Amino acid sequence: MNLRRAFLFSLPVVALAGLGGGGWYAWRQWLRGDPDMRGTPSVLSGKRIPGFRLPGISGDGFQAVDIFNGGKPVLVHFWASWSQPCVTEHPVLLELKAAGMPLWGVAFKDKRSSALQFLEREGDPYSRSAIDEPGRTAIDWGVETVPETFLVDGDGYVRWHVDGPLTSDMVAQQIIPLIRKYES
Repeated sequence: MNLRRAFLFSLPVVALAGLGGGGWYAWRQWLRGDPDMRGTPSVLSGKRIPGFRLPGISGDGFQAVDIFNGGKPVLVHFWASWSQPCVTEHPVLLELKAAGMPLWGVAFKDKRSSALQFLEREGDPYSRSAIDEPGRTAIDWGVETVPETFLVDGDGYVRWHVDGPLTSDMVAQQIIPLIRKYES
């Protein structure tokens, strides 16, 4: 019984040591100014995007090869008109557009008419827009919830990802430095 008691008392110590080590690593990354540290892992991190072809919300849609055919980094943003976090982050997307950032939108499990009405009412921040009504392409990208944003480099590799709404600070501190890094 003493061995079991010792084991149970050691669990919190081991957990705190693990958290402390992770915190130390994050602090060191922050001090170095590494902008990649705050993104969230994705099944596609460091991998090439999967092939797909999606219809447009209005006009032409796009496919995987279109994203990296220009040789420049692109932000691919999965969103939905029915998602409150997407509605909340929308002004940040409009800021991205005003700054000339390449932002391609994919409406996730949304109706074309609802997505179009939302963009007409709130403003369209996207350079290109497509719709993934059944959500199959999103599944291939590992999208679980919206919004989710991926930075894809000019060769089609995912270099950064975040699940959740973008913020102005995130754009300034992470996205813009990474776009500059992958533009060169």
